[in-house]
Amino acid sequence: MSAKSYTKQIRYLILITAIVKMSIAPLLELGNDEVYYWTYALQLDWNHFDHPPMIGLLIRLTSFNLLWANEFSLRLGSIIAASISTWFVFKIAALLSNERTGWFTALIYTASIYTGFIAGFFILPDSPQMPFYTASLYVMTQILFSKNDLPKTKYWLLLGALIGIALLCKVHALFLWAGFGLFILLKKRSELLNWRLYLSAGISFLGTLPIFYWNWTNNFITYKFHSNRVTHGGIKLDSFLNEILGEFAYQNPIIFILLLIAIISLLKKKIIFSLKNASVWLFCMSIPMLLVFWSISLFNSTLPHWTGPAFIPLFIIGGLYLDKKSGTDFPIWNKASIFLVAIVLILGILLIRLSPINFGSKDKANYGEYCPTLDMSGWNELGKSFALIVKKDIAENKIRANAVLLANNWFPAGHLEFYVSPIAQMPLIGIGLLADLHKFAWLNQKRPYLKIGSDAYCIVPSNLPINVKEVYGVYFKEIQAPIILPQIRCGGTVRYFYIYRLKGCINIPKAIL
Repeated sequence: MSAKSYTKQIRYLILITAIVKMSIAPLLELGNDEVYYWTYALQLDWNHFDHPPMIGLLIRLTSFNLLWANEFSLRLGSIIAASISTWFVFKIAALLSNERTGWFTALIYTASIYTGFIAGFFILPDSPQMPFYTASLYVMTQILFSKNDLPKTKYWLLLGALIGIALLCKVHALFLWAGFGLFILLKKRSELLNWRLYLSAGISFLGTLPIFYWNWTNNFITYKFHSNRVTHGGIKLDSFLNEILGEFAYQNPIIFILLLIAIISLLKKKIIFSLKNASVWLFCMSIPMLLVFWSISLFNSTLPHWTGPAFIPLFIIGGLYLDKKSGTDFPIWNKASIFLVAIVLILGILLIRLSPINFGSKDKANYGEYCPTLDMSGWNELGKSFALIVKKDIAENKIRANAVLLANNWFPAGHLEFYVSPIAQMPLIGIGLLADLHKFAWLNQKRPYLKIGSDAYCIVPSNLPINVKEVYGVYFKEIQAPIILPQIRCGGTVRYFYIYRLKGCINIPKAIL
């Protein structure tokens, strides 16, 4: 075993990474998902349409109960969570091998697109889950592999509580028990007679009660929604290929290749863990999640980040490979993976903030559609411009003072909610199908709704086109020609915002819930 301590290096890695992320956070406007999860903080609940409640609580914490809401404050929780998770993966790998393996594992975790940025920079349900997910893995290593005389009951209770909290972040945490249970069946059957195992699982079950209670009071809408997304129209190899290629990109292509080499080396016994069954446990904590989502992707479209946590145990195998094969503490694998991330970040920021062209559709009907840079730019300026238009319209009696802002889909409703509605001091109301509005259907219940004779605005980004007359024409006497606001970046028009005045409500939409 390596005698050198890497604790100081890990602390510097965590500190420097956090500083870099905090410096970047204010430079990019919030993405579609980030502004949507802002609504979880606006209206706390036991559960939400798409996910459990923890992401809303984290945003409440870092925004000082919504008093300090901006890109930095919302993403701060994710950055802190990633720092904590990096420490845990270091400690797990150090226990299974040595601190040098832990150091390499932490470098891999930092350079992975999923753990380092999707869950470690952007504010998503994965963000609060990661500290509890990695802490759960760490406690498992203590229970299974620690040579110290531990108070086992305390660790079993802690494991149950950590997985229970992880479930309140994202239900993917159930795979922690699936993997742990598989390992027990394969290598630790004596634990099936251990009462602590069942007590621990029972404590985790408590984490599902808020989710179950909310769904029970809402006609189990979460499960109906997700079950409708699962279709069986035959095998779709393109969907499966997209999942694999997505994982290749989301885990960082260089890291993905490193993990493949490391796993092959482990299977061929070119590298081994000194602790018996350590490699079996790592595979058990990874393979079930991968197999489930790979199987789903054969029949349905999936998202690559769904399997993100499954790669964390594999990072440790990658760390072991670098420990055994590298003569330096910062080998080419780590240099190249971090360099790739840095290049992607720099180019991404430059394109989002400065590109004079959009990289999507050039057609007038849907100008900018499919351009990824538009998700995180232009919304702040739209909010300021729209507020001036509203103020001028009210002064000139072009719109009633009690007008509301309408949206028919959770995107762009999330951006309008965060960047436009507060500045204009105008409530946003969702009109449409529950499957399109998601959380906004519940927000409607706490907001002033449309009334006969009232007016409204509708903002349609050109990259998210809708037929306003088809969507809202049945509810209003008049829909006026839109005000057109171009989004200008470095002298180039990358998108248009169409602002419609909807005059004289003649038909009140039916309540969605």
